Amino acid sequence: MLDAQREASVAAAQAGGKVLLRHFRRLDPALITEKTKNDFVSEADRGAEAAIRAELASRFPEHGFVGEEGGASGDQGCRWIVDPLDGTLNFVQGFPHWCVSVALWDAEGPVVGCILDPLREDCFLAVRGQGATWNGRPMNVSLQTGLDGAFLATGFAFQLGDRWPLFNAALSRVFPRAKGIRRAGSAALDLAHVACGIFDGFFELGLKPWDIAAGALLVQEAGGVITDWEGGQGWFDTGNLVAGTPGVQPELQVELNAN
Repeated sequence: MLDAQREASVAAAQAGGKVLLRHFRRLDPALITEKTKNDFVSEADRGAEAAIRAELASRFPEHGFVGEEGGASGDQGCRWIVDPLDGTLNFVQGFPHWCVSVALWDAEGPVVGCILDPLREDCFLAVRGQGATWNGRPMNVSLQTGLDGAFLATGFAFQLGDRWPLFNAALSRVFPRAKGIRRAGSAALDLAHVACGIFDGFFELGLKPWDIAAGALLVQEAGGVITDWEGGQGWFDTGNLVAGTPGVQPELQVELNAN
């Protein structure tokens, strides 16, 4: 069950990845534009999204589509949510840490999620109720039992704006307890790395639906926990997300939300 949807998510991510690989470190600077300050888009993003959309439309023409670059169209009750290039600034600068994120959502939440790292040939895949895999092998979150000594990922975009003091205060509480915190610039890939056990937890404010639509399912199906910063389930709407192992996530959430 859901085999066709799973296969579609992988095929779409691969189609987008092929476009991106052709452009990586070969972008014409004249074709890179700034949507808002420090928020870039290029012919690579647009080309990847077009390839992904064409692949999905050929398989599921009845489904809606939400893309970072092209917006929403079609049936939003059952729709694909796509980030054709998560980590655009990394990509533009030639920093090798970015990915493609493809997810199918229905009225109950995420159904299928695929995150593809084309440079490393890493494919992270999850289906609701069926677990998660990393390059075809079952994957699980790490065995880290608490925040002390955890290896964490986070993000803080320029667009954080007036939420920076809130984030900075939270970071100052978490920092002394973690053994390391990394800010690599791709929330989707960070979530995939939580799901496969590289990171023990992840936190960020103000993420967009396409940043987390696939990664959230990966974490959940790999045995992890996700809440918003207040401990509720509003993370998809707010973009304020805390993810991690069953031992790390609750302690991390408490620290982030402390006054």
